[in-house]
Amino acid sequence: MIGFLDSGFGGLTVMKEYLKKYPEYDYIYLGDQANAPYGPHSTERINGLVLKNVEFLIEKGCKMIIIACNTASADALRVVQQKYKGKPTILGVLVPAVEETLQKTRFGNIGVIGTRGTIKSNAYARELEKYSVLYTPTEKRANEKIKVYQQACPLLVPLVEEGMIKDTVSRMMLKKYLRPLKHAHVDALILGCTHYPLLQKEIERIMGKNCTVISSAKAAADAIGDYFRNHPDVEKQLSRKGGRTYYTTDCPERFSNLGSKFLGQKIEGIKVDV
Repeated sequence: MIGFLDSGFGGLTVMKEYLKKYPEYDYIYLGDQANAPYGPHSTERINGLVLKNVEFLIEKGCKMIIIACNTASADALRVVQQKYKGKPTILGVLVPAVEETLQKTRFGNIGVIGTRGTIKSNAYARELEKYSVLYTPTEKRANEKIKVYQQACPLLVPLVEEGMIKDTVSRMMLKKYLRPLKHAHVDALILGCTHYPLLQKEIERIMGKNCTVISSAKAAADAIGDYFRNHPDVEKQLSRKGGRTYYTTDCPERFSNLGSKFLGQKIEGIKVDV
């Protein structure tokens, strides 16, 4: 069984990509609405919340857990990986997005948008710098050194959760947030929040055809095939009955209504205390 955890709804965009590619597996999703959003919390608080959520998913029988939240991946992934030492397998969404971006950037000018928590952590800039040595410049990449431009977009999550995806206010805020990145001539832009795929078409329109927009949600699902090939023992442990269960730590009605929009299909949330 594969488990997903997030502070609320955004991780459903990650699960949606998994369901497209691997519908045969059993999945559990846990949205920690009671403590959302994670961005304003301290690193210590986020670590504690993620550890409790991981323990819940382990008790439910998950053999693989995806931390489907950029803030939690930035702050807590290494903490939980070190605690559980591969049993179960615990993965995040940062590294797949970083690797795809480094493969696709043409000039090494990379933009990152995310919540205040994700941007403040500097996790994407740090991982981009670390992995950039593995992706040396080719004829497609003009600059040897990468440059990373980060932009916090604190209002996008509440706008998405209010269903204002195609609203004039959302377009205005996107233009405001993306303007510095356009001026920096970024040619690859990471959507460093799992809410942002719902805004991807408008972001692509604003950034223009010379900028490749990378969804951390899609990148995470695309990378899992290679992971399974390299770790067949992990893949063999996953049950395949097509089961889906959705848990939330608060207000199952809101979770079901909004979560259905994120996932693109009707779901029913079950309230749990973690």
